[in-house]
Amino acid sequence: MRLERVSVEVPTRAPGGRTAAYVVGSASGLLVDPAAADERIERRLGEVDHVAVTHHHPDHLDRVAAYAAAADAMVWCRYGRAGDFERATGVEPDRTFREGTTIPVDDGGVVVRETPGHTPEHVGFELGANGDDNGDRRLLVGDLAVAEGSVTVSSPEGDMRAYLTSLRRVRAMGFDMLYPAHGPAIDDPASTCDRLISHRLSRERRVLSAVEAGNRTVDALLDAAYEKDLTGVRDLAGMTVRAHLDKLHHERRVRWDGSRADPA
Repeated sequence: MRLERVSVEVPTRAPGGRTAAYVVGSASGLLVDPAAADERIERRLGEVDHVAVTHHHPDHLDRVAAYAAAADAMVWCRYGRAGDFERATGVEPDRTFREGTTIPVDDGGVVVRETPGHTPEHVGFELGANGDDNGDRRLLVGDLAVAEGSVTVSSPEGDMRAYLTSLRRVRAMGFDMLYPAHGPAIDDPASTCDRLISHRLSRERRVLSAVEAGNRTVDALLDAAYEKDLTGVRDLAGMTVRAHLDKLHHERRVRWDGSRADPA
């Protein structure tokens, strides 16, 4: 099944300032994450019958309305999130999907894989699940994974427990390639998932140790739990610390009321 990656410049705080849109298929195709106008996408609109996004962040969906209209394409969104999707895109979805839904593409299909955590509605799109990709299994992963660095999981929207579960699930599914929205393709999905899980658990241990050492506010925890310069990203790091504290509170390892953390 044909896959074309189109990296476009968008207003985003992701490294590189770009988001990758993907056009899947060549006859009855699927356009994923059309983040900005690009002539390479526009050349393919005659082959696009479906439009969908991995999640509702602005740097993934700016051209959903325009390209769906130009292609007269069916617009899909996550089941139970139609209202959020319409508010984000300005388009009422035609269809909804959930785990295991097959979007018909060419003579096969693209299968939806739920991967919440970065956002509640986050999904991936699997190519090759129906044996139509020469045995290769590929997953468009949105903001679940990156080849280098890490993914922001920001409270209250992000859920660290769900994010780690999604990484473990994708690892266990044995994909051959992952295609993220930011940065290059990932040709070793297992080791990348392991690295991202290890990074998050390492940060969690630092946050827990910082709480146990007497730090109580997010600002104090940032200074204690991060060894790097946070200039320009301190707000994002703070929301990630909150997501770690939400997880630790749920597991009864700390007490966290949204402003103060205490040992459990």
